[in-house]
Amino acid sequence: MPADTLTEMPAEEFTADELTTAVVDLPFHHRVRVGISSGENWLQLIRFGVVGASGFAVNTVMFALCLKVLHLDYKIALPIAYLAGVVNNFTWNSRWTFTNDRESHTAVQGVKFLVVSTVAFGVNYGLVVAFVHWTTLDKVLIDVIANILVTPVNFLGQKLWSFKK
Repeated sequence: MPADTLTEMPAEEFTADELTTAVVDLPFHHRVRVGISSGENWLQLIRFGVVGASGFAVNTVMFALCLKVLHLDYKIALPIAYLAGVVNNFTWNSRWTFTNDRESHTAVQGVKFLVVSTVAFGVNYGLVVAFVHWTTLDKVLIDVIANILVTPVNFLGQKLWSFKK
């Protein structure tokens, strides 16, 4: 049944299948307003932030160790450090942040989480390489800045796809 006829028919004229499978496609600004008004979404964002902070710490410490102790090139150190943070973040997000949002098996969520994290890493990597080229800032500081800039993209990808209800 076309969506424009749903409001024209009284509810008693719908079949049981039509009532249980109807999808209401609200305009984006309405979906945002509903999402913002949900207390659970705010708690989830806080938990995501706490987990992200721990992954951020793991990533930053690993990156600094790779650069300053192991003397690796920053282009090699970036994926090593990022992967350490991703493992930390998936473990805690799947067990604490998005525990009620299980649509699929943990392994499926893990693959989705890795895909989103890989996209976020690509953006992060590009930012770090550009900032190293354009500035004289310390590489660890540059990585910190890039991680902060990429966080909103990562959160939205993880919430809306990896751990989607």
